[in-house]
Amino acid sequence: MKTRFWAISAAVLAVAAAGGMSAYVLMQPKDQFAQCRTGVIAGGPEGIGGPIELVSETGATVTDKEIFTRPSLLYFGYTYCPDVCPLDTVRNAEAVDILKERGFDVQPVFVSVDWGRDDARSMDDFTANIHPDMLGLTGSEEQIRAASKAYRTYFSIRDPDDEYYLIDHSTFTYLVLPDTGYLAYFRRELSGEQLADQVQCYLEKL
Repeated sequence: MKTRFWAISAAVLAVAAAGGMSAYVLMQPKDQFAQCRTGVIAGGPEGIGGPIELVSETGATVTDKEIFTRPSLLYFGYTYCPDVCPLDTVRNAEAVDILKERGFDVQPVFVSVDWGRDDARSMDDFTANIHPDMLGLTGSEEQIRAASKAYRTYFSIRDPDDEYYLIDHSTFTYLVLPDTGYLAYFRRELSGEQLADQVQCYLEKL
């Protein structure tokens, strides 16, 4: 008799647990961009982005509210970068042009991690050679480190005493939206068209 009692109790508890789990799953917010996501950020996307303050090509101090006024492709690099940055920023510019042809208005944004050499003028020269709509941003060491930390990017200056020092840095491109903030990241292996396809997937689901 006791055996039967415990068996029935276990069954009731199992059903209750399953019901509770179902309710929990139903209560979880649905990810409207799940179909578009190709990678997972450690710790989740909630910890990426946030308030930043940098210096624009005009020399004016700007915040994230003034920077991201439309969907943007954000990249961290530096103008003296000999290879990776030019290739990645040109790829981002190509994706922006492809998206424009498809009816999507996206802005390319380039943030320098080289506060020692990249001023407003050098940023203006660099971005003008990449794309007429590209926004270049620099700032003090404190401002740049804070922006880099916000987007979990990495950079390290090699031999800073050398006039021609190089900087190791991460190469992700981020999709950032007004108000929403960070939405996704993309690896540099993507072509311009592949990047445009992935960004379009997100924008179509807004």
